[in-house]
Amino acid sequence: MEPQQKPSRVLVVTHPLREDVAELAAKLAAALKAEGVAVKICSGATRSLQRADALVVGDEVNGENADLVLALGGDGTVLRAAKLAGESQVPLLGVNFGKVGFLAEAETGELETVVSRLLDGEYTVEERTALTVEAMGTDGEEHVSWAFNDIAVEKAEPARMLELYIEIDGTRISRYGSDGVVVASPTGSTAHAMSAGGPVVWPDVDALVVVPMNAHALFAKPMVVHSSSVIRIGVESVGTEGSLIADGKELTRLTCGATVTIRRSDRPVRLVRMSDQPFASRLVSKLSLPVDGWRHGRI
Repeated sequence: MEPQQKPSRVLVVTHPLREDVAELAAKLAAALKAEGVAVKICSGATRSLQRADALVVGDEVNGENADLVLALGGDGTVLRAAKLAGESQVPLLGVNFGKVGFLAEAETGELETVVSRLLDGEYTVEERTALTVEAMGTDGEEHVSWAFNDIAVEKAEPARMLELYIEIDGTRISRYGSDGVVVASPTGSTAHAMSAGGPVVWPDVDALVVVPMNAHALFAKPMVVHSSSVIRIGVESVGTEGSLIADGKELTRLTCGATVTIRRSDRPVRLVRMSDQPFASRLVSKLSLPVDGWRHGRI
């Protein structure tokens, strides 16, 4: 592992509601500042962070003045931090305080080791594909956003069906009523897309995943397309709204005639790696996969 440069300015992003995470963030800030590293903490909850050794900032902060973004929380916190890091192409390191922590590189009990290795430059940086989305409403209003995991067009009303069409690189592929469609990056293939029946894609595969959700059609299979593909989703429902969602957050509502265009972003996420654990091992451990199967031990 080739040593990296010691970060001099770290932005810490924490879970907005957990006091235990806030307290550890304050201790982390103190440890880093003791080693000459400037630290800012971005959190929705600041009651435990009113200390002289940490600078508390609001959600409007960006990563432009940081060398590294450190996320303390679950996958939701890492996704929030990924947007800050991706905007400025700053490396991102996640420490898991949640349930699964698929995007995190380290666990809570490893925080002391994480700090030591960061200060010694003992880590590598891996680029991950991200997504960009442009939504055009029937009124001409345009919404542009970015996502690390996935972009989804979903029905906004639980009891209704959303009529959609899907185009890949300008060619109409499918048209059906459904609960919606998820377009995921390889990293996001293990999130919403997997829950909807999509394939698990290794993060170094140069592809995107398109997964219909409960489509009322005989052929509505998940598709794996090249990362250079342009995916367009059109809303055709009359009287039923759709919802455009990026990494679990609603961006806008979609009415009949609205179109959503999704493509690979030119701003990848640069994830910090501190081990050479292969993705297959991470998949088994994080998802607790029953690798032995029901036939294990039988003759």
